[in-house]
Amino acid sequence: MARGPNADSELDTLIRLLARLPGLGPRSARRAALHLLSRRETLMEPLAQAMAAAATAIHPCSRCGNLDSRDPCTICSDPRRDDDTICVVEEIGDLWAMERAAGFSGRYHVLGGRLSALDGLGPEALRIETLVARAAEPACREVVLALSATVDGQTTAHYIAERLAGLPVAVSRLAHGVPLGAELDYLDDGTLTAALKARRPMGAG
Repeated sequence: MARGPNADSELDTLIRLLARLPGLGPRSARRAALHLLSRRETLMEPLAQAMAAAATAIHPCSRCGNLDSRDPCTICSDPRRDDDTICVVEEIGDLWAMERAAGFSGRYHVLGGRLSALDGLGPEALRIETLVARAAEPACREVVLALSATVDGQTTAHYIAERLAGLPVAVSRLAHGVPLGAELDYLDDGTLTAALKARRPMGAG
């Protein structure tokens, strides 16, 4: 009978680490490991080199929270983008989704999650204080809350709107096209663009 890798083998370690990736269970991790090993020179070695380089060079942007090899990141450093609007998202994947939609030309702010009593995530666990500080800058005129249409996402949006209530900035949220319970990173580009263009003030029905 064919035997799997030993519990302490390099192959077993590779499989266990791959199984931690989103969407990969133990079976998928085994298939991925075998695929990599069967293509050492064309895939596995270049991938290992790319991962090592990324681990060294890529870090969160100190201003918006995006991942980049420069700080401030490419988006924050781009003089062509508008300083008067900040789009607030939960995770970096949401920022990338907004960029793919190509409907926003302002700046971003990554919270690093959303308020969740179940997961023990309070305001102090998110980058809310730095958002308030950025919104208080003279150039900022509008904060767009592009958060997930989930209970926790909307709770986070309302909390942030309350925190920004004393500042001279408009606070809006994504509107049409975002179904209840939707995660931004899973929406198509057209839906995101339509939702951004149809954004409305927080508190509107």
